[in-house]
Amino acid sequence: MMSSKEKDLEAEKAEQISVNDKVHGGLDVQDIVNQTSVSSPPERDDKETRRIIRKIDLRLLPTLAIIYAFALIDRVNLPNARIAGMDTDLQLSVGSRYSILTMIFFIPYIIFQFPANIIIRKLGPAIWLPSLVICWGAVTIGMGFTTHWTQALGCRVILGVLEAGYYPGCVFLLSCCGFYLLALLASGFSNILAWGLSEMKGLGGLNGWQWIFAIEGAITILLGFMGYVTIIDFPDKSTEPSPVTRRPFLTVDEAGIILSRIQRDRGDAVADKLTWSSIRFHLRDWKIWEFAWLYFLNNVVAYSWGYFLPIILRNDLGYTVAMSQIMSFPPYVLAAAWMFATAWVADRYRKRGLIIIFNCAWTVIGVCMMAYIENPRTRYAGVFLGVSGANANVPSLLSYMHNNIVGQMKRSIASALLIGGGACGGIAASNIFRQQDAPKYT
Repeated sequence: MMSSKEKDLEAEKAEQISVNDKVHGGLDVQDIVNQTSVSSPPERDDKETRRIIRKIDLRLLPTLAIIYAFALIDRVNLPNARIAGMDTDLQLSVGSRYSILTMIFFIPYIIFQFPANIIIRKLGPAIWLPSLVICWGAVTIGMGFTTHWTQALGCRVILGVLEAGYYPGCVFLLSCCGFYLLALLASGFSNILAWGLSEMKGLGGLNGWQWIFAIEGAITILLGFMGYVTIIDFPDKSTEPSPVTRRPFLTVDEAGIILSRIQRDRGDAVADKLTWSSIRFHLRDWKIWEFAWLYFLNNVVAYSWGYFLPIILRNDLGYTVAMSQIMSFPPYVLAAAWMFATAWVADRYRKRGLIIIFNCAWTVIGVCMMAYIENPRTRYAGVFLGVSGANANVPSLLSYMHNNIVGQMKRSIASALLIGGGACGGIAASNIFRQQDAPKYT
């Protein structure tokens, strides 16, 4: 027997289905869902289906991954800029200024997660995501021209507001290891990029750290304009002409096949209505809080490496500025391969939980090697284990959530909570690595 609350939710869902019965660009979503529900044999991946999936992946995956990579770069380029002269110019070693600067980004990032998840469903990713990218690219450029640490603080707040809408949109669109693999490699390469840009010190009267922000922000803006052409809308709207190209990305038949796959996979091709009562109902499910808690714990480690690895290599292990930035890259190469291998095993044997535990174990070993062993080379080897395990768990935890959450709105709430938990991990990492514990940060 259903409770009164469950009956109310079912009634709201039925009301929403009647709204979704309207035809979007010649595509009747509910009709497709009804046809899918009465077809008994499971859908097979025939040649046409694989062609459509490949068409979507080739269009969507590279663009989202590259932009997300530069979102990470714009978010975690502070340690590279700090050792390239920002520390001296803005006096970031005074008190807890650097910790505050890294932490402040995550507060608006958490606050604006949930509104962004609602807006993307209203406006669609094709317009919403590129607009955010262009705006935060401009803010990143502005970071390079700050003259006081409080000005940089303001830029980080705005950056947190803008980036809050991008990552949840990507999680809502896809949960693909390839997306995070490409992003991880590119973000690791940012250390090499930062080293090259810092060598422009003196050009145009700018310090090396200023060139890091200026060039990386300009690249982000260019990627944003590219996104207007390449990022596509949700399947139920992809048959409508794009506001930029004026052409639909999918035909009605192609969109129908994709929606049928979604319906067979998760049973939520038709978006359920989001109300305060449904939000409260979904929030009572302890599992979505568990996913957020797991992501928090994982990202404490992941952000610790991201924000402090170049600084530890420079100030504790004694490498030069150039070598500290260059040596921050190889662990992320291993992390990309590690991520792909563990994701394949998890998918192949359907043991995602065990893979998450395995990655955690290697992360613990790597962190302990870095903290308690004296030999610099052995400590550096620990970085490879720690970076690989923590970053490989990012797509594993997101896929773990997607595998266990049914319903677009419930998944939207779970995604917002999970990503908010990850952002809280960034806050924790910023405050665990205190200035008074530098340079070893035991």
